[in-house]
Amino acid sequence: MGRSRTAEGAGRRGLSDDEARARLQEDGPNEIAATQTRSLWRTAWEVVREPMLLLLLAAGAIYLLLGDMKEALVLLLSVFVVIGISISQNRKTDRALAALRDLASPRALVLREGRRLRIPSREVVRGDLLLLSEGDRVPADSRLAEASDLSADESLLTGESVPVHKTAANDAPRTENPEEDRRSRLFSGTLLVSGCAVASVEATGPRTEIGRIGRSLDTILAGRTRLQDETDRVVRRVALVGAGLCLIVAVVYAVTRDSWLDGLLAGLALAMALLPEEFPVVLTIFLAIGAWRISRRQVLTRHLPAIESLGAATVLCVDKTGTLTQNRMSVRRLSSSRGTLELDRDQKTLPEAVREVVELAILSSRADPFDPMERAIRELGSRLPVDFERTHADWKAVAEFPLSRTLLATTFVWRAPGRPDDVVACKGAPEAIAELCRLSEEQSNRLLEQVRRLADDGLRVLGVARSSVPPHAAPQDPRALVFELVGLIGLADPLRPTVAAAIQECHEAGVRVVMITGDYPVTAANIARQAGLAPPGEVSIITGPELQAMDEETLRRRIGSTNVFARVAPEQKLRLVRAFQAAGQVVAMTGDGVNDAPALKAADMGIAMGQRGTDVAREAADLVLLDDDFSSIVEAIRLGRRIFDNVRKAVAYILAIHVPIAGISLAPVLLGWPLALLPLHIVFLELIIDPACSLVFEAEEPEADVMRRPPRDPDEPLFSRRTVTLALLQGVGALTAVLAVYASALKFGRGAEAARAMAFAALIASNLGLILTNRSWSSRLRTSLRSPNAALPWVVGGALVMLGATLAVPELRELFRFAPLPASEVLLCMAAGFASVLWFEALKANRSGSPAPGPIQ
Repeated sequence: MGRSRTAEGAGRRGLSDDEARARLQEDGPNEIAATQTRSLWRTAWEVVREPMLLLLLAAGAIYLLLGDMKEALVLLLSVFVVIGISISQNRKTDRALAALRDLASPRALVLREGRRLRIPSREVVRGDLLLLSEGDRVPADSRLAEASDLSADESLLTGESVPVHKTAANDAPRTENPEEDRRSRLFSGTLLVSGCAVASVEATGPRTEIGRIGRSLDTILAGRTRLQDETDRVVRRVALVGAGLCLIVAVVYAVTRDSWLDGLLAGLALAMALLPEEFPVVLTIFLAIGAWRISRRQVLTRHLPAIESLGAATVLCVDKTGTLTQNRMSVRRLSSSRGTLELDRDQKTLPEAVREVVELAILSSRADPFDPMERAIRELGSRLPVDFERTHADWKAVAEFPLSRTLLATTFVWRAPGRPDDVVACKGAPEAIAELCRLSEEQSNRLLEQVRRLADDGLRVLGVARSSVPPHAAPQDPRALVFELVGLIGLADPLRPTVAAAIQECHEAGVRVVMITGDYPVTAANIARQAGLAPPGEVSIITGPELQAMDEETLRRRIGSTNVFARVAPEQKLRLVRAFQAAGQVVAMTGDGVNDAPALKAADMGIAMGQRGTDVAREAADLVLLDDDFSSIVEAIRLGRRIFDNVRKAVAYILAIHVPIAGISLAPVLLGWPLALLPLHIVFLELIIDPACSLVFEAEEPEADVMRRPPRDPDEPLFSRRTVTLALLQGVGALTAVLAVYASALKFGRGAEAARAMAFAALIASNLGLILTNRSWSSRLRTSLRSPNAALPWVVGGALVMLGATLAVPELRELFRFAPLPASEVLLCMAAGFASVLWFEALKANRSGSPAPGPIQ
């Protein structure tokens, strides 16, 4: 169906920057409601309700009952210290999430002072001129100034799923008929399903239709992840076991030593030692801060589960234009029946032989185009002296036939004074032009051979044709006309300079890269060879028509060896995603159009283009590529692998350190020894454990081989058997060293307080040893110590200073119930604790010497 042409804002200037700032100040941001953030008091209340804090409060109460005021006050004071650390961690997470929400804010294309600007939707103000096209979500209530074949999905407001056709107001007085009035208006939050428009903003924020009914569209970063669910299950199970052991210890101690209050203290100490409250903290912080780190590499995470999937991707399906290439098209070659011209930047003249090709190509392009090919054609016309604007100033576009799924060509009908017939200009895919020109088989073959030669040079090829029609006689479909072939245009879109290295990195990481493009097969193959997508001579191509004709069995057989899909329609991407998934692959898929949304939603990771993508694509995707650069996807995969590795290291450390803490709390009760750990000691340890697991491991750099190993199994649990086994073995090693120190001190008559101080020194050393050895599961300690980590010196230094203070300062020594120790004994105990992790270092050394080294998993 033909449609009237819109100038897309031509001749309009929009607001000035000063006017926009003043209106933003007057009306406030274009938001329905500000994102609800947790206040400091609310955060503190959430922390106080944590089980660890409740146990500390219970222990403090028992010390008060025992009359030990000093220890009770210290324990209660430690509650505020732990609250402070927890609040700091929560605020850091909130800041990261707030930064992501700001990045995830929808964007709007506006006209200000004659310039097209893409701004956050929250900065749209009354009077702004919006430039809208198919797939955009309307940022504010607006009245249409221009519209071309426009329809909008208003189901968000009305519940009616049928798109509503829209027409421009044309500066006419507003009608009293509400239905007629709505046809010339667009409403905030609704979606354009076809056409393009220029609209003037009438209302923003809470003054919009959707604002008045109180709807919120904030869907960023919602929902829980598989890792969080898995962690919650583990915490619940350990907590149940801990509660049972706590009760048993309290009863056994009370019965055997006739002291119920001391028995409760022993039970509380064991419960605190067993409670793995760090697990949820680690997951929340790592995923939130990880998403923030990824956003700094130009990739926005819209759904946190995507971070878990990043390291598991095995197939990366990418567009060519704008992702692998720079999306900066330029006309490089013009061809007609009268000759061929190779263009360069210094071109000053345009031979008559190809002048008509350029003229008709311009006439079949929009005045203010979005499409990069049309922009390149327009730029060529403005650069070369073809006198287009002067000679066509009084021409009027009377009909437009846009690109469609069934006809890959755009057609415009022009009426010019003094001409008996209207001029019809058309450009599009060579196959479509051949169809419109009714070429014979021989003529089509000659045309396609010429196209192939251009495509062999990496050029994207468009055919140009012309026709004519009597005034007011334009048909409903351009295929009803007979066109005459005028020539071909070859456009170049250079490969991004970072692509070849990024694809090589993908290959080393076991990630297969597949190109899916609507471009001509030979052009796609040329780009694939330049990018190193496949070795020369090994580029395997399936075209859209071939894909359409294939049954599922044939497709499954062919898909494993095909690396380029050309002339593919957007809706065929969904079939490709499902075919790869049926073959057991974890699929990441890029897309930018409305029709890409189903494939983006179905993929394990949907990646939308942030610059040229539609709102529909961005909302369907898990990730948004802010710079549309392929290398940013590869960097996100690297960071995703790093995040999962660091989460696993932190989890292993938490499991490992709780073994000696719980063991040294339980063993004296069962063996009749004096208690080695009291609640205050465990609080001290928590002051080391919390920053270590949430700061040290989160900031850890990726392993050297992070992109030289195959993708992980997406079904692999975080608490895998191997990870848990290694963590428990590390913990048992530390427990053995601490128990040996404590038992030896008691055996040689050192007394309970000296033995407790010696065991505590060994426990702190083994804790630091576990931190250092778990920083890397592939590099030895001396190598990982050379890797920078801003948080590590503070955690290690703080732990040593605090340990020294508790052993050296008499008041603290008395509070911790320690006896004075000579420096030599302290160093010996710490050496014993640190030596407990040396077996793991030996395992890593043996692993690094194997033929296929990699991380211990």
